[in-house]
Amino acid sequence: MGEIAHSTEISNGINEVNGKRHSLNGYRKSCWYEEEIEENIRWCFALNSILHTGASQYQDIALLDTKPFGKALVLDGKLQSAETDEFIYHECLVHPALLHHPVPKNVFIMGGGEGSTARELLRHKTIDKVVMCDIDEEVVEFCKSYLVVNREAFLDSRLQIIINDARAELEAREESYDVIIGDLADPIEGGPCYKLYTKSFYEFTLKPKLKKGGIFVTQAGPAGIFSHTEVFSCIYNTLRQVFKYVLPYSAHIPSYADIWGWVMASDSPLDLIAEELDIRMRQRTKGENRYLDGKTFSSASTLCKAVRTSLDNETHVYTEGAARFIYGQGKHA
Repeated sequence: MGEIAHSTEISNGINEVNGKRHSLNGYRKSCWYEEEIEENIRWCFALNSILHTGASQYQDIALLDTKPFGKALVLDGKLQSAETDEFIYHECLVHPALLHHPVPKNVFIMGGGEGSTARELLRHKTIDKVVMCDIDEEVVEFCKSYLVVNREAFLDSRLQIIINDARAELEAREESYDVIIGDLADPIEGGPCYKLYTKSFYEFTLKPKLKKGGIFVTQAGPAGIFSHTEVFSCIYNTLRQVFKYVLPYSAHIPSYADIWGWVMASDSPLDLIAEELDIRMRQRTKGENRYLDGKTFSSASTLCKAVRTSLDNETHVYTEGAARFIYGQGKHA
């Protein structure tokens, strides 16, 4: 997928049927964002305006002002985050791992350029240092400019921003971390980060940088009853080859038009009950979560029968030579 005009198609609500042009509903005049989720499925919604389009060295970038979801960040034709519901994604990504750790003090974020993951991390009173390592400086800089909700996080003295490939940065650093978070773009063919979902990366680069009792958590792509076989199930199975305890969980995110998945992994048990999660949340965090609490996490980590069965039977291990991708094309495909 190329620039926004090619990869996401902005239309004026006119369809062509049997060679004739028809106005949809006779009055729809809005500009529309359209994303191809699969070959035969597209997801679209109305726009107020296009705030920014451009291309970095690594990916195509767009910031859209959408009618149903507010400001939305789009990379390589894939919606990354939307203003009205990003809290679901980021609360699920950050808080379960932080709350399962006894005393998380330093965290390394792979990706996370928009700043929302850092924002949620910095709500934890135990945190002394957050390193956010994103490969794309242009994404970081325009998120600093446009995403007002994260402005305070970007200015927090505990946040260190590094522009680099996460693998190279982890390999070069001597320090280890209580928690490492994978807030990476989805693995798409030609995208900048699919190699950071591989068994070799998890085993030889990432795991050695975790302190004893450390926890790794990653976003793991679509996790719907049909879509989970794209990458969610094999990311889960790949982490099972590297860590003793691996816990998948999921939640519905409206702007993604699907259930979304995360996988948490550690060599220490990940078995806190809902009540203990709530106690730690009250003691450790500033402000209230809008989505996640103990009961919500218990529900999120109870996958439906079909997905559980599929994950139990998954045999594919993610390697550079046997990668799986979600539908779409990166800039360098």
